[in-house]
Amino acid sequence: MNNFYKNIYPIINLYRKMSTKSEIVTQMLYGDNFSILKKNSKWLKIKIREDNYKGFIRNKNFKPPVKSTHKIHNLKANIYKFSNNSKKIDELPFGSRIKITEKKYQFFKFDKGWVHQKDVRPVNYKEKNIFKNIKMFKNIKYKWGGKTFKGIDCSALIQVFINFNNKPCPRDAKDQAKYFKKNINLKNIKRNDIIYWKGHVAVALSKKKLIHAYGPMKRTVVTDIYKATQRIEKTANLKIIGIKRI
Repeated sequence: MNNFYKNIYPIINLYRKMSTKSEIVTQMLYGDNFSILKKNSKWLKIKIREDNYKGFIRNKNFKPPVKSTHKIHNLKANIYKFSNNSKKIDELPFGSRIKITEKKYQFFKFDKGWVHQKDVRPVNYKEKNIFKNIKMFKNIKYKWGGKTFKGIDCSALIQVFINFNNKPCPRDAKDQAKYFKKNINLKNIKRNDIIYWKGHVAVALSKKKLIHAYGPMKRTVVTDIYKATQRIEKTANLKIIGIKRI
């Protein structure tokens, strides 16, 4: 059961157990690949190829992987039934990877429909500034295990942008803090440095501001670094355990 399959749905929840009432541990985006570890008629235990994360998904019809040509560049992209914007049928989240098979006017066709060219970039495209567009997630609701415009958690906010730039990144904050090796002192912090607490993470937007998907505020917020660190220490009794530069 080591063959890989492709997620052909915009968003799929991975559950800790074989129940939709179980904890959502992460999500797969369209185009993510996975291997099946165990299966029964209703559930699959899988491992995501991109980050080795394991969990359970509902047993559906999945396809073998295909080589993606493009990826979603905006917070979300509308999927249309036709090569215009007359009939929206679904949405793809940021970071989804698709294979374009046809171009018509300003629209690209893939196996679920058509997307506007403004929403995609070639799959090998990279931002010089990895977190350049991270504020697109400002005010998106906090969702444990979430990775999209419908809800996102703190470590996914880091992962989706690093993955977008075709670089690997662990899913959880504790693993990210070990994975990134270059340590920075708080007094030397600058834009794009990543701040870690036990079980939490944020990105510096400047020497004074950060952005994080923050559970207590139930959304992704931009705030003062000093105020955020003081609040987290006061309310959760957590101090910064590392600041990483990538």
